[in-house]
Amino acid sequence: MPPTPPTAALHMIIWTHRRWRAAACPCFSRMAPLQRSVCWRLSLSFVFTAFMFFVDVFTANLARCGALEGLREPNVTDSTCMEAGEPFTYGQTMFMIGLLIGSLFGGALADKYGKRVVHLGSNILQAVTALMTAFLPSAAFYLAARWIAGLTCCGINITSFSLGVEWSLPKYRTWPPALLSFSFSVGMMFLAAVAFLTSGWMQFHLAMAVPQLLCLPFYYSIPESPQWLLLNRRLEVLEEYRNRCPEDKESLDLILNSMGKEAQGSSRAEGKSEKHSFLLLFRSPTILLRLSVMSYIGLASALTYYGICYNVGSFGVNIYLAQFFSGLSEVPTLLVPLLLKRCGRRPFSMVSLLLSGTACLLSLLASKYYDIPALVMTLALMGKLCMQTTVFVSLLYGIELFPTVIRQKCVAFVNLWYRIGCILNAVLVPSGRIPLGAMICYSSGPILGAGLCRLLPETSGTPLPDTILDCEMQPGPRLKCTTCNWKQSQESTQDKGISSGRGHSVIQEECAAFSLEIP
Repeated sequence: MPPTPPTAALHMIIWTHRRWRAAACPCFSRMAPLQRSVCWRLSLSFVFTAFMFFVDVFTANLARCGALEGLREPNVTDSTCMEAGEPFTYGQTMFMIGLLIGSLFGGALADKYGKRVVHLGSNILQAVTALMTAFLPSAAFYLAARWIAGLTCCGINITSFSLGVEWSLPKYRTWPPALLSFSFSVGMMFLAAVAFLTSGWMQFHLAMAVPQLLCLPFYYSIPESPQWLLLNRRLEVLEEYRNRCPEDKESLDLILNSMGKEAQGSSRAEGKSEKHSFLLLFRSPTILLRLSVMSYIGLASALTYYGICYNVGSFGVNIYLAQFFSGLSEVPTLLVPLLLKRCGRRPFSMVSLLLSGTACLLSLLASKYYDIPALVMTLALMGKLCMQTTVFVSLLYGIELFPTVIRQKCVAFVNLWYRIGCILNAVLVPSGRIPLGAMICYSSGPILGAGLCRLLPETSGTPLPDTILDCEMQPGPRLKCTTCNWKQSQESTQDKGISSGRGHSVIQEECAAFSLEIP
């Protein structure tokens, strides 16, 4: 007898948890108490971040006049109710615009005032805004609140990944992002339960806001990034962290030692080539090719992932079950760090993109020729799972593809196209139903991206490139930089000696400053 859906879901969670515990146990067993507290507090924050990301899935229905408690008049018709609730459907667009603006300024604010301050402030603002939304069910305030929520979610994403990675030892830095991604999927499932158990606008938003307010004291005790404290000469705070217990002292010393080795290897190359960094971006065909491919993958990933996430109710399945299984489908991403040890960046990205596009294409065909909503949704969620793993890996892959002298600019440019894809999806599909053209785009985009990955080199296990010449020497397609003069080539050759001693562990640390969201 086949298992029922709840039983199958429970078996899937238990199996994933066992596999993940077996792989990640060495990481978390060696964590000091302060490190463990950072991980679980950040994970709690990410659960509520998922609430803010996908609240629009249910708000459009609650915004109809019949769902706004006490606001409907006897002479109001159903068509008038539909028109009154129409502005609420643009909350997704406002949220994505807030994410885009937050991605432009969130990193700078975190660098200036500290990641802990930005993380705490974002959580406070997010909780207060969610509480006010419960008592102000107007379209104008809701759209403004969604824009603010986009800003706060971006701040939480940037600081959470940074804090999680920077409080981990180099060889374990892939696990905190995986844990945060898992917490995000748990939040998606909890959101479905909250929406199912509540009735009306006020109850729904209060059920999301009150837990966030109650958890604010936990975020206050999150420690500041050791890297930020060291760069800003806050040595007394670092000494306070070291004196908490012997385990914290030992782990913090190891983290600071690894940071010192990484900084020693990269400071010379960055300082020497800073004035040429902007010009180098346009002089190297290799860099332009990699930048174009990664930007396209970011755009296609955002279109496919959020296109399915925000329209799970269009597959003909109960909206609450659809949202629950949408979160459940992302649970296996917890095993991505384990798979990356056995597969390279490029093969993994190609396979995940190809599977994502194929699953979306099969979902499209099933919706046209078979009247089985569960099959259509299952195939679409399989495509979303593969796309989520692509986003996870591309964060690391993008860091490894670009040289130190222009790395931050290139990653920021790729991240910009990811956010543009989010906004385009919100504008093109605002009604909660996926048109035929959008589904074709969701399936063809990843398949084309899988083919474009063949133009990228394999970077797993190689040192981070510091110069353009380092990128040219990476295995894979090589495009000669004909416009670079002989002097720049000689300088790159000299700088290459610097990069040979650099550790591969800095990848995840720099990646944390630009992580999406993933979710």
